[in-house]
Parts: sequence; structure tokens; C-alpha cells
Amino acid sequence: MEERGLSVRKIVIAGVLAAISILLGATRLGFIPVPTAAGNATIMHVPAIIGGIMEGWLVGGIISTIFGLFSFINATVPMFKDPLVAILPRIFIGITAYFSYAALKGVNEYVALIVAAVVGTLTNTILVLGMAVIRGYMAGGVALTVGVTHGLPEAVVAAIITVAVVVAWKRIETGRGEAKM
Repeated sequence: MEERGLSVRKIVIAGVLAAISILLGATRLGFIPVPTAAGNATIMHVPAIIGGIMEGWLVGGIISTIFGLFSFINATVPMFKDPLVAILPRIFIGITAYFSYAALKGVNEYVALIVAAVVGTLTNTILVLGMAVIRGYMAGGVALTVGVTHGLPEAVVAAIITVAVVVAWKRIETGRGEAKM
């Protein structure tokens, strides 16, 4: 059962993961070259996914919001200068990742981690592109093409990183060589 409110641990972890997300964006380390028309897969949303999985929907939502604010403040593309595109859709990344993980972790921990990473990534992709279409920044067909060429590679990368980080994190927390899964 998830504890309510923000403990000191949750605040610290939210701060650290938000800082990592910002660092990934500011240094461009959050953009991994991929052999698609998109050119890069972003991993800037992965800290929000990890925060949601490890510390709950509230922490996931906080980190997601900080990622959206960073995207808005540093926007160079007009659609990301719109807070309804850059911030609002991203609030839900860590939240949907948490609920996906929570629903499946009793079945299989690894499947739950992979599904949470994919759901968090697709939340980002679908909601941002959907809002871009609603707000008139791109046509639906263009959004669909971007979603497939950009969102799918990002989901694969996010799943790999999420599993690796969460399993390692749980191993560190348990103080043993294996994760408490």
C-alpha cells in the first residue's frame, strides 16, 4: 500500500530524479540517436517513469511536471512554447507508469516494469502529439508518423533503462546481490 503524502524520502527522490531529467535535457544526453526519421529517441521522461514506479503516482506526477516545465522553458519549437502541449500532457507520464506497474507487479515484476515504461512513454507521445493536433501545430497524419517513428523507439529504450535502473535500485535497497522482486 502506498503511503499518503510526501515523506522526506519521496521529496528527495523526486528532486534527484527531476534534476536528472533536467540534466539530460540541458546537456542533450537525453537524446539517443536512432536509425529512424525522428533521428533521436528522448529519455528525458524516464526519470518520471522510474519515480512513479519507485515512489508512487504523486512523485511520478511531480517529476513529470518538472520535465514539462523544463521543456516549456527551453522550447525552441513553437508548439513546445505552448504550455498545453509542453506541460499538461506530460503531467501524466509518471502517474500512468505508476498505475500500470501497480496493476501488474503481483503477476510478474519484470513484465510490470516493461509495461510501466511503455505506458509512460506512450502517454508522453500520444498526449503531446494529440494536443499538438488539437492546438493546430500539426496534422493528424504527421502526428501519427511522428508517433510511430519516434514513440516506438523511445518505448523500447525506456523499457530497457527502466528495468536496469529499478532492478539495480532494488538491489541496493535490499543490500543483497539480487533484487527483491
